[in-house]
Amino acid sequence: MADRNNNKLLVPGAEDAVDSMKNEIANEFDVELGADTTARDNGKVGGEMVKRMIQIAEETMANRRQ
Repeated sequence: MADRNNNKLLVPGAEDAVDSMKNEIANEFDVELGADTTARDNGKVGGEMVKRMIQIAEETMANRRQ
């Protein structure tokens, strides 16, 4: 099946960092990513990615104010 991801990353080179984060979290949660993985398990990984990206953004914004 062809890759249907239409999301465009705004920062060049960010794709590798996002993929690395996704794989790191999947390993931490003992989830094997792929088509055979349940939506619940894939969602756990995605949800944790969002949490961590928000944390990174908050820390970056706080450091800019100092």
